[in-house]
Amino acid sequence: MKSVIQDKKQKTLYHSSLSDKDFRRLRKFIYNECGINLPDYKKILIESRLQKRLRILKISSLSQYCNYLFSALGMKNELSNMIDAITTNKTDFFREPDQFVYLTQTVLPELISDKGIGIRKTMSLWSAGCSSGEEPYTLAMVLSDYSERIYHNSLDFRILATDVSLSVLKKAKTGIYEHEHIDPIPYHLRKKYLLKGKKTMEDLVRVTPKIRELVTFRRLNFLDGNFGLSEPLDIVFCRNVIIYFDRKTQEQVLRRICSHLRPGGYLFLGHSETLNQLTLPLVPAIPTVYRKPL
Repeated sequence: MKSVIQDKKQKTLYHSSLSDKDFRRLRKFIYNECGINLPDYKKILIESRLQKRLRILKISSLSQYCNYLFSALGMKNELSNMIDAITTNKTDFFREPDQFVYLTQTVLPELISDKGIGIRKTMSLWSAGCSSGEEPYTLAMVLSDYSERIYHNSLDFRILATDVSLSVLKKAKTGIYEHEHIDPIPYHLRKKYLLKGKKTMEDLVRVTPKIRELVTFRRLNFLDGNFGLSEPLDIVFCRNVIIYFDRKTQEQVLRRICSHLRPGGYLFLGHSETLNQLTLPLVPAIPTVYRKPL
């Protein structure tokens, strides 16, 4: 068995495989803890993602890592790191841009004109599974720009952004991104809502304080007993999240999300996701966008 640890003088190769027993044990725990379904073909991927944890902890095998993880000390100190390692955190600014067109051309005018949401009472949005923050910041830019153009900056809204991974939430809160990642953002929004880095930071940009202040980040596990949402939601973006759940967990999670969605509110899913064969209190608006009936 080989593994990889590097210091200044020597480079030692480390590699470890998960036994079938440890993979089944880990897979069951991840499913029960996060709802993420890991089929057999994901075994190699999980092995690869956990190698970094072996190096950091100076543990020589994945078998020893699993023994540590499932100990009382491991549950206390390593659980969040393991979840960070195995979860997928792929996102982009203005991902699936047609949905933001529908948001500004149909959803916002409808909610504002029919119920005064955003004018007479605060509009509440939730970016569920926000990863490193590109989605909620996109929402904040879009709504801020809409408010400025249509309502002279008087639109009242707030955005909650949640994820199960503490490491991506830490990055999201900074609002700092590599310059190459902002290409999908329209130029006029970049000019208004992004700050260029200087000197050693010139390859980075930062979301302006005005936009950062509109988003509240916190950790949330979709399998937690209580989402901790005190007010009804008007718009929920839960995109490219439920694809990692089996159908039973998908329905369970989406039902709980719907319970927090105001009648007439909207749920946005990813383009690869479907509600087929799920019994939910939603009706389709356009493909991948659903509304809770009044």
